[in-house]
Amino acid sequence: MGRILAIDYGQKRCGVAATDPLQITPGGLGTIPTHQLLSFVTDYVSREPVELIIIGYPRQMNNQESASMKYIRPFVEKLRKALPEIPLEYQDERFTSALAQRTIREAGIGKKRREQDKGLVDEISAVIILQSYLERRDGLGSIHLPFK
Repeated sequence: MGRILAIDYGQKRCGVAATDPLQITPGGLGTIPTHQLLSFVTDYVSREPVELIIIGYPRQMNNQESASMKYIRPFVEKLRKALPEIPLEYQDERFTSALAQRTIREAGIGKKRREQDKGLVDEISAVIILQSYLERRDGLGSIHLPFK
């Protein structure tokens, strides 16, 4: 079984996360400058077995795509050409930045470090995207019960 890799794509930098080989636990791999992302991913895949790559899918509250998709689509096409054997999927990434910021605050990371390490939010966002994918895949997402 290979790892699952997740990317929170940004114009300047991208957060990257991956599961363990058994695809149970997601963990952050760091923040990569966007112009280096393709080479980072291809290098990572050459060293680690990767079964699937998840890309954060930015949408607005009305379910329409965010304007940032115009930057993500060209990258996804380059990634498909570079790694045609690895399937790619999108995962809704709404609220991941807000959840990441809250997680950082709750972890007790000081304001000064939060201001200095802007990439930390991107890395944690990638972990949240990956965790959300795993929950959806495993049927562990929210349960909708009818009101009685």
